[in-house]
Amino acid sequence: MLYARSTAAAKRAAFRERLASGELLRFPGAFNALSARLIEQRGFDGVYVSGAVLSADLGLPDIGLTTLTEVATRTHQIARMTELPALVDVDTGFGEPMNVARTVQELEDAGAAGIHIEDQVNPKRCGHLDGKEIVDDETAVKRVRAAVDARCDPNLLIMARTDARGVVGLEAAIDRMKALVDAGAEAIFPEAMTSLEEFAAVRAAIDVPILANMTEFGKSELFTVAQLRDVGVNLVIWPVSLLRLAMGAALRGLDELDAAGSLSGLTGQMQHRADLYELIDYEGYSAFDASVFNFNVQR
Repeated sequence: MLYARSTAAAKRAAFRERLASGELLRFPGAFNALSARLIEQRGFDGVYVSGAVLSADLGLPDIGLTTLTEVATRTHQIARMTELPALVDVDTGFGEPMNVARTVQELEDAGAAGIHIEDQVNPKRCGHLDGKEIVDDETAVKRVRAAVDARCDPNLLIMARTDARGVVGLEAAIDRMKALVDAGAEAIFPEAMTSLEEFAAVRAAIDVPILANMTEFGKSELFTVAQLRDVGVNLVIWPVSLLRLAMGAALRGLDELDAAGSLSGLTGQMQHRADLYELIDYEGYSAFDASVFNFNVQR
């Protein structure tokens, strides 16, 4: 009832342990706390908090317009509602190294199990668009070092994302990844890889866990979990998928409502009220107050 039983520290430690096991972990993107509960219910390994999703949820493009406060608030809302670890996108860290340090501490306080910080310049853009620019090696390294130095809980995972593949090519991108690992990054997010062979090359070059971003309509083919496991990927995210599915369903619903004047033809595609009440544990609240859940939901 209410929030997760596990502490943020316990979730971080468990995340570390599973990541160290070498198994592939699946982190769908949660666009709100309710979708995070659903991800947990369906047996996934963690939840991903996407900067692109938060931007879209606010009606904004993914170009660094969200604030640290907005990201920390959404992270807190999501992380406290699930026993799963939350990996959070903090874009470029919201400023200079000192800002990066504060970002890390705010996200740690919000309950994140891990964060990733990228090497784009500001204003940043979606990693699967053309025209990206990356900062120089020194700036990228400073961001990672600031993040590592700032955390209070050593189990908070500091992951470095690099967008270098789409800017300077794979070989130079791997050099950047090595520099980020040397700076203290404990995992690497190589953005916009174009083939399984590229993931395999990254795996061969670095000895920390690597993440694959399986976002739709981007630079990467939508590889399966099995394919990614075979080339040594440790963590897979589907950052915007649930939001895209939900918005697609909303669009179809509005079209049906406009055309037919009723949604009776689509009720079979909706989450049933009974399933929603089960997901939010409506019945569990009656342990505190029997008047809260004193009715039957008809299916």
